[in-house]
Amino acid sequence: MKSLSLTFLLAVSALVVAIPLASDPVICQGELITLSETFIGKNNDVKMEYTSCKGTQVHQKKSALFEARQANATNVCGANCNTNCFTPSGGGPDPNECHVIADALRFASENTGAIFPIPTGANATIVMSYRSCRSFFVNQDLGPLAYCRTDWADLIDFIAPNCQSTQNAHGGNCVATDQRWFVQVQHS
Repeated sequence: MKSLSLTFLLAVSALVVAIPLASDPVICQGELITLSETFIGKNNDVKMEYTSCKGTQVHQKKSALFEARQANATNVCGANCNTNCFTPSGGGPDPNECHVIADALRFASENTGAIFPIPTGANATIVMSYRSCRSFFVNQDLGPLAYCRTDWADLIDFIAPNCQSTQNAHGGNCVATDQRWFVQVQHS
């Protein structure tokens, strides 16, 4: 499914164009604004948001999400990605709280469907939040993507406990080997 190479602190950002070296990646140059919000999981306690960068051209909420679902999205389920941890240590999310997000994604996969769409352009970020943990799926491709909820859950369950202060880190991400997308886990 994924090659989670653990070159945590070595040669991490050399291939990652959109992510600065030795710091948290910039999701958006401005402020992220919420286009839509819902709660998922067995207890509806994980907040899921489709977001956009403030100051960019944003389509109307409903039409942007509708277009994302209607466009021919490239399915990237099972695509390889490389794990990077953010240095220095301190301030990472609680892995147990991140696991709640992972479980909510698995629950949604069983009850809503395994695959979800990710729009492109200014509306290319989906955010999941629960207490101290926040995870992003960012589409950096020119077109819409589709990804598996269980793959995202597996990445969260891997990144959260493996990018902590014991690894001189405070969260991390997994960047697709073709750099089309990345999943990030950090403190909310």
